[in-house]
Order: sequence, then structure tokens, then C-alpha cells
Amino acid sequence: MRSRICFFAAVTTFSLITAPASLLFPSQGASSQSVPVRVDRWLQLKHLSGRVLFNRGGTSRPAYQGDRLQQVGDGITTEAGAAATLEVDTGIGFVNVAEKTEVRVQSLAVAPDNGRITRLIVPRGQVRLQLRRFTHRGSELEIRTPAGISGVRGTEFGLAVQPNGKTGIATRSGRVETTAQGQSVAVAAGFQNLIVPGEVPSPPVPLRDDTRLRYQIERRIVNDVRYQRLVGQVDPVNTVYVEELPIDVDRNGRFAVDLPLASHLRIRVTVITPLGKKQIHEVVVI
Repeated sequence: MRSRICFFAAVTTFSLITAPASLLFPSQGASSQSVPVRVDRWLQLKHLSGRVLFNRGGTSRPAYQGDRLQQVGDGITTEAGAAATLEVDTGIGFVNVAEKTEVRVQSLAVAPDNGRITRLIVPRGQVRLQLRRFTHRGSELEIRTPAGISGVRGTEFGLAVQPNGKTGIATRSGRVETTAQGQSVAVAAGFQNLIVPGEVPSPPVPLRDDTRLRYQIERRIVNDVRYQRLVGQVDPVNTVYVEELPIDVDRNGRFAVDLPLASHLRIRVTVITPLGKKQIHEVVVI
């Protein structure tokens, strides 16, 4: 079955059930398709490790196994080193939430053919979905990021949202269709691509799931002041954290970070792929 990813500017988005405007990204367009009435549905927190917060109505508390996201705006936030797994109430599969990730409910509904419609928002971080093939044509599960929408109908794939909104997609099984600026690109099993806001999706390339880091330390003296800069390169679909801070990565996978001056310094660089593979690199600056 196919999935799709599209930019807000490229498509007309679906309407919400009773969602306040504050839950939407500023770039969201007007709705042209109504969503069926809301029913008693939820996503349940099955597993968690580390510090995970449960968010509802503008307040947060520590999350517990068994907590349910069932209202528009309900969500969870995983802090550094934490992780969580959400099970969809229909039993179709799981949403695996990595560290430093936020997930919110946009809507939970039932289609006219009794299929289940689940729409989530991921403003930042990385999630991996493991879903069986749906039995109703009207069933769907959508993940909205600042860059676009990922619609799933039975597949295993992951996405990673960078601070600037760029979204990397990797498909392990099934098929994902990415759409932006009026053009669609299919990402089949074993392939990955990158969605840059305001541009057409990149052509798919073979899935790498590669956490390697190439880097160099640049040193300069300007007006008798010494400067050091870490210049690195990773797979462009990956997210990068330098000492727990998210870093923008350009379309070629390059990034640059100014470093504090020290005679001996060790910098931790974390690289995470869209499928959730993680590697911590210790960069020694002398």
C-alpha cells in the first residue's frame, strides 16, 4: 500500500474536528475535505524509558504506561535519552518515538466505511512507524511535520525532522509517496529521500541508514582573537545534535558549529537516521 508526503503549500489540507488554530502550523492552508465526526479513540502509551512528559491542555506531567492520547492536542515529549512507544487503538501497529521528539494528536476519527483515521503532528524529532496493512480503504494514519504530511496505509518507515523543518524519509517496507510543489516522488522499500520546504522532493536514493560523521576543525585568528569551528558532514536525511543541541543540516548534509576555546576539548556529536539508528561521536578538539 502507498503512503504520501506533501508540503502544505502543495496540497489542500484536511479539516480538523474541533482543533483550535493554535495547534496548526502557520503555513497550513484552508480545508476542502471534511473529516467524519469524532468517536472514542486513542493512542496508548505502551512502553517508555527515561523522562517522558504527557501534555494536555497546555500543561505537562510525567507520563506513565497506559496513558492515552485521545483529545485534540494531547501529546508526549521525550527528553534526552528517553523513548516511547504508542499503540494505535485499532491494533494496526505502533509509533516508536525517539528522544527529543514531540508528538501531538491532530484528530482521531472514523471514515464512512468504518475505517479509522489517525492524524498526528510531529514538530521535531524522529519517529518510526510499524503498521500492518489496513483492512478498510478509508483507514489512514497521517504524520504532519513542519514540512509536510506523511500518509500511511500499512508499511514500515521513519522520518526525521530537522530544526529548520527539513524532513528525511526512509522506507523499510511498503511504499511512501512524497509530494511537494505539484510534483510527486515515490519512495519504495529500500529507498530514502529528503523534503526541503518550498522545493520538490529529492529523487529517491538507496536506503543507507548511515550514521557516519566526517568532520574537520577549522582554526582562525581575527583581530588577535582565536576561533574554532566544527565543520561536519552526514547523510542529509539525518538529524544531528551537538552537545544535546539540534543542528541544521543543509541539503548536502553539511553543518558548522562554533566551538568554545580550550586547550583540550571533547565535543559529543549525535547522529540519528530516519529509521532511528543512533551513533554518538566523540570529537576531540586540541
